[in-house]
Amino acid sequence: MAGRTTSRHAGDTKSRILDAAETLFIDCGYEAMSLRQITSRAEVNLAAVNYHFGSKESLIHSMLSRRLDRLNEERVKLLDRFDQMLGERLTCEHVLGAMFIPALRLSRDPRVGGKAFLRLLGRAYTDPSAFIRDFLNAHYASVAVRFFDAFQRALPHLPREELGWRLHFAIGALSGVLAGADTESLIAEFSQGKTMNDLQLIARLASLMVAALKAPLPDASQLAMFAAVLGDATDKDACADAASGFGGSSESARRTAGDAAHEAPTDATPLAQHQ
Repeated sequence: MAGRTTSRHAGDTKSRILDAAETLFIDCGYEAMSLRQITSRAEVNLAAVNYHFGSKESLIHSMLSRRLDRLNEERVKLLDRFDQMLGERLTCEHVLGAMFIPALRLSRDPRVGGKAFLRLLGRAYTDPSAFIRDFLNAHYASVAVRFFDAFQRALPHLPREELGWRLHFAIGALSGVLAGADTESLIAEFSQGKTMNDLQLIARLASLMVAALKAPLPDASQLAMFAAVLGDATDKDACADAASGFGGSSESARRTAGDAAHEAPTDATPLAQHQ
């Protein structure tokens, strides 16, 4: 009996430390949170943190893994299901659904984070710390590659580098919204007071992201317009040369944009950071 009581107490202590670290990470981010803050919030001493985790870095790894491991398992399962059902008919909307439907489901379950889950997810994929980025890239690289390849099959017309940049910005923008303290109210405003289930909400969000992912590359007239505006404050001749350098056709503009995209991250790097 004494042994079971001790084990249960140790489990409670570990959970309190993880919960405290999660709350502080959501509110402050990795760099701004300290072990002193964590121990104070969890009402434990530093020795307890060292006993269960060994270091702040190990603690944060455990804190992220206990939420994100299950999330990514559910994501891959759903994507596999869509793949089996649809094959070559897999769409961008289905891939986005596989990414976000599991997140919404888990946010409804208080046993795995509840309402704070979406904020944790948003914070994890927008935190500027190299430590957090390295953890996500190392632990979920295979998931990132799996989804990136699915997006590429659904959007075969986009060059790989261009797709990487678009996913980087689109998913990063959504993660930034989720990281905010007023996520629930934003979702309520997004639904415009109408009752929406998870699938309806995902469909609305996906429609916005799909539009961004499928948007055409800028053509020569758009580039010339920006060059003309910039010319008001800089050398007009230089701006005109820049505009003409993009060519007089949509196709030449696409080629130039494609050349510039070689500076963008390739493969699954952007998705690994913001998935």
